[in-house]
Amino acid sequence: MPILTTDEHSPQTHFRRGRVAIFIDGSNLFYAALQLGIEIDYTKLLGCLTQGDRLLRAFFYTGVDRINEKQQGFLLWMRRNGYRVVTKDLVQLPDGSKKANLDVEIAVDMMTLADYYDTAVLVSGDGDLAYAVNAVSYRGARVEVLSLRSMTSDSLINVADIYTDIANIKEKIQKTSHPNYTYQPLPS
Repeated sequence: MPILTTDEHSPQTHFRRGRVAIFIDGSNLFYAALQLGIEIDYTKLLGCLTQGDRLLRAFFYTGVDRINEKQQGFLLWMRRNGYRVVTKDLVQLPDGSKKANLDVEIAVDMMTLADYYDTAVLVSGDGDLAYAVNAVSYRGARVEVLSLRSMTSDSLINVADIYTDIANIKEKIQKTSHPNYTYQPLPS
């Protein structure tokens, strides 16, 4: 099947996608936004990803620092504004860096809900998710991947039905005023 690389969020290419489930790798999206020099407006992002289609659920996966009050406030806002937040405590590695890998959680949720959605939107460029995307496709769901091209694995693009470079929609999802909460994950 040929891979369609497009700005699927433009009105000219919109099509009915049925029930939509959204899976957002928070850390991956944060670093993409940082590279683009924007702050994400998560209300606009949700609207852009659903495109008026029926939302089954929007998941947001992130590592957390339980004592970071600003991050806790952001996650509370996310929960109250349409996102199912899935967290994992950050683990300090021997080199001093902190990491929380949520690939397994994303893959399990994609597979568990596959019978209930028609289209999965994965916001991540992580090639470790390619196998899960492929498995969901075999179960009959359409999979759209949205991420920054320079941070996206070719293997993930190759198994997606549609790939969209987030740089193509940055004007539609960026904040235009000062936020109440800013997502600031620790480096992973």
